Order: sequence, then structure tokens, then C-alpha cells
Amino acid sequence: MGLGHFRSLWLGTLAILVCMPAEAAPKLRLTNTVVGPVSIAAGANGPAQVVEAYNEGDGSLNLSVSASAAWITASAGAARACSSRPGSCLPLNIGLQTASLARGQHSGMVTVRDPNAQDAPQTIAVIASVGGSVPDRVELLVAPNGSSDDAVFTTNNLISGAATTQTGGNWLSVSLDGGGSFRFVLPYRIRAVHQPGMGEGTYNGSVAVSGSSLPADNKTVPVALRVTSQPIARVSETSLEFRIAQNTPRHVRNLAVTNRGLGTLNITGVQSTAAGGNWLSAERVAGFDVVSVRADAAGLSPGFHEGSVTVVTNAVNNTVVVPVRLEVVAQSAPLAAFQGVVNNATFEAGDVLARGTIAAVFGEQFSYGEPAGAPGLPLPTEIGGTRVFVNDRPAPLYFTSYGQVNFQVPYDTPAGDARVRVERQGQRGNTVSVRIANMAPRILRLGIGDYGIIVNPDGTFPIPSTAGIPSRPARRGEALVIYAIGFGQTTPPVESGVAAPIDPLGWVLPLPKVLFGASSISSGVAVDPLFVGLTPGFVGLYQINVIVPEETRRGNQVVMLVESNGTSSNRVQIAIE
Repeated sequence: MGLGHFRSLWLGTLAILVCMPAEAAPKLRLTNTVVGPVSIAAGANGPAQVVEAYNEGDGSLNLSVSASAAWITASAGAARACSSRPGSCLPLNIGLQTASLARGQHSGMVTVRDPNAQDAPQTIAVIASVGGSVPDRVELLVAPNGSSDDAVFTTNNLISGAATTQTGGNWLSVSLDGGGSFRFVLPYRIRAVHQPGMGEGTYNGSVAVSGSSLPADNKTVPVALRVTSQPIARVSETSLEFRIAQNTPRHVRNLAVTNRGLGTLNITGVQSTAAGGNWLSAERVAGFDVVSVRADAAGLSPGFHEGSVTVVTNAVNNTVVVPVRLEVVAQSAPLAAFQGVVNNATFEAGDVLARGTIAAVFGEQFSYGEPAGAPGLPLPTEIGGTRVFVNDRPAPLYFTSYGQVNFQVPYDTPAGDARVRVERQGQRGNTVSVRIANMAPRILRLGIGDYGIIVNPDGTFPIPSTAGIPSRPARRGEALVIYAIGFGQTTPPVESGVAAPIDPLGWVLPLPKVLFGASSISSGVAVDPLFVGLTPGFVGLYQINVIVPEETRRGNQVVMLVESNGTSSNRVQIAIE
């Protein structure tokens, strides 16, 4: 078949798809997805909370709600005018029956369902701070090098906080830390900063809190600051939560252990404890300051299970305890998360996806097998019984696992609203919505700061010299290769799921501009690249070959982006010497 005949068939198919009507269905939206933390007096029930649901699609919503914890009640009320937006809303009434709960923070989940709506079900996290949210005592650690340490608490109204120190000078402060997550949830930050001349030792101060609507939160909080030249251990997550279907493969999460102090940090032991069985285990990854945490729901009944992982180090805070919570759920259909379909460069929820882009859908129960990649090219539309459908058509797959599937948005997907769902062994999952554009370029990220996946002529990354990574700053006049996704169909066109050919190359035309040291086309240095198109031998991966301009500025954090027909990519950084 000749190229011209193929192009005619492709354009004809696209025209038919563009004319097809979108599926008429309600679209569930919530005004909030988090309630709390709500400060509640010990021995009392909390104040009633309301989240509003509304329809962003066709038809009408038919909602049901349920709560994961016995102390939470939830129900849907009759339609009424929305309180925070135009139109009609359904109030979701949430009750906090906390009188019997122990002092401390408690959390649960409200699930909002509509079997006929897109973007359903959705969940609302509910957090109650019984006995108040202001801590009784704060202990902070800093190195004697001007570093800082923080503790954050929340209140449900504006309070007054006064910081004083008894020793060490003016090292302590308390301040409102931006906006809250739900109504009047206000975060406050207690901060200690090492001051010049402060030697090693412990310094004392306090924060006086007043004006809280909860009397228990009006108190003076002692603050102890320890200045130390020893290592200070920090774990990447302060808590871990797993949600696993019964009798499905175990889940693994990694905790990175870093040193925010001085000296050399060494992990000397890892321990795990769990209630309700031997479902939790943890061990250090050989050769790395990483702890691998595994949760296994085999043989467990639906419900919640509590445990913890203890990391022992030579740091001044030698024992760091990470609480672990496992929720076991019954096996069910695949469940894609609301706004869980994202591009594989920025992973930004709600971002538009380009036709032909590499995307991921996040959720649960997509596959009950071990994680698996595509066995070869062209990409299959099924791996281990798992399929992804875009507008009810199967998409090419790169990778499948229990909670994530990577797929290519087919090139012939019409621009506008699209529907995505996952199918496991023929069992249909829920439908989530996503916006599709002809082009939505995104530069891939290296995973180090804000640097992009960009390659120098010698194969190194143009970032500041970094131990263990082939790296050096780029030089003016050198050719770089920038890797990206989301440039849409090429000239000549390439089929979905098929590796890009080397002859002929798939070009992005007209050629986009590459901008160095600027945030828009009107400033900085705009460069015409040598080539923008699909990388031969890969599916959905683009490369941009460009010369570093002589007039661009030097530095370790030079901003770079790509623009085409008024559409901008994300911004990444590059080091230029």
C-alpha cells in the first residue's frame, strides 16, 4: 500500500471519528475531596460537614454514599442551589461521631458513587483531630550551618501565635503557612533556624497559642531545639497507606532515608511490626539508603490493619518509626481514579493529553498478575488480560500492573473530551474523562530537581556535575538531544503502537521553537531546531535536536521550553557553562 493511499485511509477514518457523537452521560464533580483536619474536643462529636456534588455532563446524577469508618456517617441530600458556584448541587452530609474516639488524629473515607456517571466513584478523605490539633510539645533538630527544621499544625480558625526563646537568641518563629485544604483549615508552621554563634546543645523556647475556637488548643507549647553535628535522619514518607484487594499480589513501596545533618548516615537495622497477621515486612535495599516495605493481603479479610516500620540509624534521631496502614478490599472490577489519566512526563492531574502521547492511568485492580511490559513491537492492545479503552477502542499498551497501566493515546482519537476505562479479563471498569488535543508537548524529566532528559554529544546529561551520574554542563555551540512526548501526528504519519521508522523520519511540522533562558516566546533566545520528530525504533517518543545558542546565558538552572503554534511545553532546567 502506498503512502498516499495510507494517508487517505487515515484521514477518512479520522473524519468519521470526529463526526461521532460523544457518549452522553453525567460527569461527577465534588467541590472538595478533603474534610479536615477538624479539631474536636475529646469526648464530643464533631460539627456536621457538607461537601457539594454537581454534574458537569449530561443527564442527572443518582448518587449513593458510604463511609469506611464507623465514626463517619454520610448521606446525599436533595438538589439545591450551590453555595460556592453557579447552578444546582447535591449536598453530601458528613457526620463526625467522635465522642468515643481516643485523643489523636483519626481518618476515614467517604465514597461517592453513581454507576452511570463518568468520573465516578470519587472519594472524600475525612480527618478528625480529637483533643485538638496543636501539639503538646515540639522537638526540632538542625545542623550548626544555618539550616532549619519545621513542625506544622492546623486550626479551624485564625489564631494568634507568639514565639519566645529562653536560650540561644531569636531562633524560633510561628506563622500562617498559606491557604488550607477545606473551608477554614489553616496550617501554621513552627520554624527553628540555626543562628550564627549557636554551638552544639539544646535550646529552649515556646509558642503561645490563643484565639482558637477549641479551648484545648489554647496553650503554651514547649519547643526544644537541638543543634548537632551528627547525622539527622529523614525518611521520605512520614506514613504509608496500602489499599489491596484480597488474595492479589503483594505491594511494595520504598522509603528513601536521607541525611539532613552532617557526617555520614548509616542504616543499622530495619524492623516491622503488624497487627492481625504477618502481612507487613521491610528490609534495606542492598547498597542503597532505601527501605523496601512490602504489604501482602493474602488470607486477610476486608478491613483495616495497622503496623509500623522502624528504621534504625547512627543519626542523632537514631530510631525513625513510620506508621503503616493496610486496607484490604474485596476483589471487584478495575477502578480508575478520578483525574488518574496523566501524561508520562509531568504526571499532572487534569492536564490535557495529545493524540499519540504516552500516558498512564492510575487506580486499582487493573491486573492481578505481576507487573509486565509489552513483549515487543508493535505494542499489543492486551497484556495479561488487561486492556485500556479510549472512546471504547483498545489502545496500545507499554506496561501493566495492579495500580498503573501505561498506554499510547491512539493518534486517531478526536480532539476534545474522551473516555478512558480499563478492562481486566473481560471485566469492564469505570469510565473517567480526559481532554485530548492535537498537540500538548511535554519534555521528559530526569528525576533530579527540575532538569529534563536532555543529552550532550558525549552522552552525558547537561546538569551540574553529580556523583554517580554521567553529567556536565552543556556548552554554547553544541548539539543537544531533548526527549519529549505529546507532539501529535507527524509527517509522514505513523500508526499507533508502531515503532517510528528511520526512513522516512516522522517530522513534526511546522518546526517548533526551542527557548533558552525564558518563559515565553517574547523573551529569551528562541532557536530553530535541526529536527523535531519521532525517535526511530520507539513508540510515542519524540526528540528535538538543537544547537545551544551563543547568546544564551550561562548557569546551572537555565530554563528551557518548547513552543509550537502558541502551545507551550512544560519548563525544565539545563546547566550551561
